[in-house]
Amino acid sequence: MPGYAALSAPSFSYVKNDHQTCCMPVDEGQSAGITIAGFYTCNLYKEPIFILMKKHLLLLHGAIGSAAELVPLAAKLEEDYTVHLFDFPGHGGKQLPDAPFSIQLFAEAALAYIIQEQLEKVVIFGYSMGGYTALYMARHYPQIIEKVICLGTKFRWTETIARQETKMLDADAIAAKVPAFAATLASRHAPNSWQEIVRRTSDMLLAVGSNNPLKEEDYPNILCPCLVMVGDRDKMAPAEETLTVYRALPDAAFAVLPRTPHAIEKTDMNLLAQLIRQF
Repeated sequence: MPGYAALSAPSFSYVKNDHQTCCMPVDEGQSAGITIAGFYTCNLYKEPIFILMKKHLLLLHGAIGSAAELVPLAAKLEEDYTVHLFDFPGHGGKQLPDAPFSIQLFAEAALAYIIQEQLEKVVIFGYSMGGYTALYMARHYPQIIEKVICLGTKFRWTETIARQETKMLDADAIAAKVPAFAATLASRHAPNSWQEIVRRTSDMLLAVGSNNPLKEEDYPNILCPCLVMVGDRDKMAPAEETLTVYRALPDAAFAVLPRTPHAIEKTDMNLLAQLIRQF
């Protein structure tokens, strides 16, 4: 039975919390059921029992974003996965690192979280920069990743492209022209300076343009199943770029979301959650 494990009642009991179910060995003759704070237990039965083991799903946000932007998606998937929301260093109020922002830094931080939480073969969904980081992790840490799912990820970076993209990361211009967005950034990253987050992100993108962490020859070596998705109205991550990466990945699927721009908050979360489940 896919997704289930059969347990022999004379030798096992199981413990369950809100997120996942696990089994524990018990001694012969032990009284039925165990008590652990925060958990509930079941009695032992003479017949085998089947336990659903939820997969772990790690959600990675985009540049200058935070885990909060993926809460609506997490809510759609919490019945299907054990969902983990994660803020990259310096984002969402997390302490700013001494080192500059980089894809490598973010990948190592996500890896440390996976190890800390003892997650095995995690599924990673990454939006925009989060998708790029997820594929970087699949290339360099394949043993811990089961699948990668990307949405709105820009894969092609050159110095010229990076200079063009970073024009939108001018903190002074943001504060003057879109003060509501500046207020959102301030709230999102407090107590950190949102201007510092924007500046460091700009520096990171310029560095990516100079030395792309994922090169063309890397994609054929990403062996886990990958679903790469893009909105049909995404002006930052053109469908043609995403299609090129899809063709280079050995085990990949490709999807275009209709009437969908780059901004995650304008994505149909029901459709996105359905695509993630089906993959």
